[in-house]
Amino acid sequence: MGIKKYKPRTPARRWGSGYSFEEITKDSPEKSLTVALRKTGGRNVYGRITSRHRGGGHKRKWRIIDFKRDKYDIPAKVIAIEYDPNRTARIALLEYQDGEKRYIICPDGLKLGDGVISSLDNTEIKVGNALPLEKIPLGIPVYNIELERGAGAKIARSAGNLAILVAKEKGFAHVKMPSGEVRLVKLDCFASIGQVGNIEHDTIILGKAGRSRYLGIRPYSRGVAKNPVDHPMGGGEGKSSGGRHPTTPWGKVTKGLKTRKAKRSDKYILKRRK
Repeated sequence: MGIKKYKPRTPARRWGSGYSFEEITKDSPEKSLTVALRKTGGRNVYGRITSRHRGGGHKRKWRIIDFKRDKYDIPAKVIAIEYDPNRTARIALLEYQDGEKRYIICPDGLKLGDGVISSLDNTEIKVGNALPLEKIPLGIPVYNIELERGAGAKIARSAGNLAILVAKEKGFAHVKMPSGEVRLVKLDCFASIGQVGNIEHDTIILGKAGRSRYLGIRPYSRGVAKNPVDHPMGGGEGKSSGGRHPTTPWGKVTKGLKTRKAKRSDKYILKRRK
């Protein structure tokens, strides 16, 4: 994937960058694998805003992604690499030998015409193949990792992400997560070989407020720029920096406050990310 720089014809274009889309082979999605996506504007069932700074943005269709890879031992061929507006990664359209089509998250290095397979048994350790962690050698980069067998992938799904299989013992694999955390995952859980594609996604610079609006992100006003009646950090003479720890408009501490409540999965965490 390439990053495209623009000629500085306007102040926004001077620093903005975008995708070259050179890896994309198909413009429109597979109709049978899409559903309507309704916008909420951040509002709940009562019409009240519960998530601020959301609204507008380009209309999208939801692509149905196969996170379970539960079509076992049937070879599939990559017939298209597509853009997905709902995620940072690219998606690959697979056609199985029995004619069924499915979308998967596209790993780095997977190309048009490549073959992939999902297997419960030993199969080739090749980019895009899916198999249980039990059958994957140590040190191999993996993505799309399940936390419960058959529940579908939950870990390492966004652009450039990968996890490393560090060890196996007592029915669990030790997996080093993208965050650096080392976690126990059951050996029968599925994972895919490789690293999620679109690796340079984090180097994209939007360049102007309008591109945030296309993405459905509305403007954000800093607390210190408001009046005391509107925000706990508002008011003050000149450019004051708040005079207290950063909070939400309702006084809840933010930027570093630990919010982890459920400790049920602590026993699966061997090493914290920090």
